Amino acid sequence: MQDSYYPLPGGPVLILDEQTPFPPLQQALTEPNGLIAIGGDLTAQRLLAAYQRGIFPWFSPGEPILWWSPDPRMVLFPAEVTISRSLRKVIQQQPFEIRINTAFASVIAACANTARPGQDGTWISAEMAQAYDQLHQLGYAHSVEAWQNGTLVGGGYGVKIGRMFYGESMFHHVSNASKVAFAHLVQWLNTQQVGMIDCQMHTPLLASFGAYEITRDRFIETMNHLHTTTSATPLVSPSTHDAA
Repeated sequence: MQDSYYPLPGGPVLILDEQTPFPPLQQALTEPNGLIAIGGDLTAQRLLAAYQRGIFPWFSPGEPILWWSPDPRMVLFPAEVTISRSLRKVIQQQPFEIRINTAFASVIAACANTARPGQDGTWISAEMAQAYDQLHQLGYAHSVEAWQNGTLVGGGYGVKIGRMFYGESMFHHVSNASKVAFAHLVQWLNTQQVGMIDCQMHTPLLASFGAYEITRDRFIETMNHLHTTTSATPLVSPSTHDAA
């Protein structure tokens, strides 16, 4: 059966059905940056296939499923994480109880419902939440949680495949809660021998931890290496960053 494409100003985009595989990354558009396919489904099989190719879903309710592989890609190497002096002081004060994987559904719901500056609504629909909850049940999706006086006040979630972690979303209801949770997440991922965290897009928060942009080719090369190795040696990038 011949593939179908949706015409956009930046070029044609492959339309997925249940049987259509993802196209080569070379077909990703430059405008909008990284859009590579439309449609398909959010089954665990499809999501895992996407992440293993450096692709992730991101779309608003009412839109078809949109699949992305942007170039450049924001990443953080856990061996290079930077913790500011002020954040270290907060962590030492232990204002939060940090837990891993004890309230995944609550974390993803909070990420969906927390208002964010400059954003109207959320991209985490009920369909998305259900899909990632299934990945959590299968042992791929994980949450980090900051608790204060028995209340969930910050955290985030993502997908771990081999030595790769694909960050999805974070939230906070109390100052520094997401920062402290993320610092503990990086520490936990180090114990899991994770070599690179996919941050997807540039944000000031992630940049403050030492995340930076690398080319898509470099991202895919490193990701493929981490999917196929079990070495506990920390992966550190070359001193010259691949900037946009």
